[in-house]
Amino acid sequence: MSNPNVKPANGKLGVMVVGLGAVTTTFITGVLMARKGLAKPVGSMTQYDKIRVGQGADKKYLRYNQIAPIADLNDIVFASWDVYPANAYEAALHAEVLKEKDIEPVRDELEAIVPLKAAFDPAYAARLHGDNVKEGTRWELVEQLREDIRKFKAENNIDRVVVLWAASTEVYVPVDEKIHYTLEALEAAMKADDHEHIAPSMCYAYAALTEGAPFIMGAPNTTVDIPAMWELAEKTKMPIAGKDFKTGQTLVKSGFAPIIGTRCLGLNGWFSTNILGNRDGLVLDEPANFRTKEVSKLSTLESILVPEEQPDLYGVNCGGEGNDHNGYYHKVRINYYPPRNDNKEGWDNIDIFGWMGYPMQIKINFLCRDSILAAPLCLDLVLLSDLAARAGRYGTQRFLSFFLKSPMHDYTKDEVPVNHLFQQYVMLKNAIREMGGYEADETID
Repeated sequence: MSNPNVKPANGKLGVMVVGLGAVTTTFITGVLMARKGLAKPVGSMTQYDKIRVGQGADKKYLRYNQIAPIADLNDIVFASWDVYPANAYEAALHAEVLKEKDIEPVRDELEAIVPLKAAFDPAYAARLHGDNVKEGTRWELVEQLREDIRKFKAENNIDRVVVLWAASTEVYVPVDEKIHYTLEALEAAMKADDHEHIAPSMCYAYAALTEGAPFIMGAPNTTVDIPAMWELAEKTKMPIAGKDFKTGQTLVKSGFAPIIGTRCLGLNGWFSTNILGNRDGLVLDEPANFRTKEVSKLSTLESILVPEEQPDLYGVNCGGEGNDHNGYYHKVRINYYPPRNDNKEGWDNIDIFGWMGYPMQIKINFLCRDSILAAPLCLDLVLLSDLAARAGRYGTQRFLSFFLKSPMHDYTKDEVPVNHLFQQYVMLKNAIREMGGYEADETID
């Protein structure tokens, strides 16, 4: 069965990634190795997951590409922007995520990926010092980025492009209704070279959407999480998705919190700390950059275990009085610790209570590898955003919240994002079913 409204995945798919660091080089190297049959894309839903379509006698379990036309790994062509001029091979070695034996077989292809000059403002990431950067006002940067996309398409004979942000977390940009609520005001601020309200990432998003490329925000930046960008996505009929890859601790949280909630146990507090030593950790050690991350990490739990819905279990009697959650105490910390490099440690201490209020504890120690968990998310987000564009879906793609830490939602209308991992999975499956011409047949309630 196929959906006649979805365009086929013909030709080449260009994947342009902002940032050529640990995550990007791990993602690109893995795809190139998988194409040669030298590695397996473990962790990728689009490559492994099977979804039931049809009911009763018509029931079948199929892979995503058997349901809807997803681009083949062999059709992907990569490009990148970065503040450092090192090519993808040098950057992959520098990141020290992958062993040399897993990089060498695709060395030639990696060396050919030389980063384009980045649209960068040191005020947004004070700890990065690269000189491979563009000059110009915010609006001039948009124009240069648009030219980069057009040139990449023309030189490589590419049919479609997806732009993915896998660079560092920028300084937190509070949403300003006067500037971020309408496209007209946003464009005016870009033309006025307003550095305070226009982050460099917004230049990438604007350029991508205007050039007909879906845009994915893999950091917690507010880039496309503003009404002006939603308006641009509607105008250009392009999908947007964000924000922040759901890799380690938040994945655990969005999957484990439902255990507490479903079993009707109480929660006094949840303390989360992370130690990591890669460039991401270095940037997040800066309080202004961490604030962006903290906002995205805190919201996950609050929308799964809701004090107002179960005051006995999560309300003010639960030990969090005096904090802004009006219930259990929730704390998130990130510590830069160089010896760990990309091997992040996420440590959760969860204080729960049961029958008659008796306390218990759960401790989770996730010794994860940040880029190994993020790479398959990059692949899935890119392939599914491309599919969404060909299916005529535009604006915020809520079905992609499964892959993201702080799912985008319309906060101007008090919409609450779905953070519950298994509800997000139902949204994902239903979207794939619909794009494949099947009925969406599961509900999240």
